[in-house]
Amino acid sequence: MLLDLLSISFLATFIRSTVPLLLTALGGLFSERSGVVNIALEGLIIFGALTGAIVTQQLDTPLGALAPWIGWLAGMLVAGGIAWIHALLSIKYRADQVISGTAINLLASGVPAVLLTALYGTSSDSPPVRHALPLWGYGDLKFSPPVYLAFLAVAVTWYVLYRTPYGLRLRASGEHPGAAASMGVNVRRVRYSAVILSGVLGGTAGVFMSIGNLDSYVRNISAGMGFIALAALIFGQWKPLGVLGATLLFGLLQALSIRLDGDNLIPSSLLQVLPYLVTIVALIFTGSGAAPKAAGKPYDG
Repeated sequence: MLLDLLSISFLATFIRSTVPLLLTALGGLFSERSGVVNIALEGLIIFGALTGAIVTQQLDTPLGALAPWIGWLAGMLVAGGIAWIHALLSIKYRADQVISGTAINLLASGVPAVLLTALYGTSSDSPPVRHALPLWGYGDLKFSPPVYLAFLAVAVTWYVLYRTPYGLRLRASGEHPGAAASMGVNVRRVRYSAVILSGVLGGTAGVFMSIGNLDSYVRNISAGMGFIALAALIFGQWKPLGVLGATLLFGLLQALSIRLDGDNLIPSSLLQVLPYLVTIVALIFTGSGAAPKAAGKPYDG
């Protein structure tokens, strides 16, 4: 069993389990560092996965290998649009950010079944596509482009957050929006951009799950990934490298639950619940001390 866990195939499973968490958590980082709490991450994954799979399937025949790239773009745009709705409700209309995010998650739990039934006559999944996103790499370590984007995004996020004027404005908007506004920062615009970016990254995570790792959208495809990503964001103290470490940990637990499922040494039910159990424990011991001070608070300026 130990040799199996040290194998290249397990490493590949580990990476694939980490990527959607990492992309989604980085998206949540932008949103929450700007001051907007975003628990709609689960819904953003679902909308991205659904859109990517449907658009790719519809364009599969006329466009061939180009279809999944357009599906990826569509998934990002739709998830970004859903995130914009969350931003609009939270920023312009000053709605409770938790309620707004919850509403989007509830919407994501019902829309796929309705849309799939209308298009394909089934509420469970979409037809498999002939052309999914291409796999790049060698041997068992072949991955679709969102995998490489996810790890590159960690470095880009760190640089943007700590080495650019936009990152300074973003952090100021989440810590002291009034002071930021007095220095000429358009707090509302910064927050809109950050929340929409969280949708783009969450949508990319969903696209990876539907046409980057599988070849169709299936019911419950997110499997709580958005909530685990939110926990990883908190566990990582709202910092890019902390988020990377937290998502690697949770990704490892997900990979272990997949690889050891069916092993008589450990009950499968315990393995399946292990990532979620560790998530709860992490939240209990991490707390919210490092949270942006203005997170969840409407800006009155």
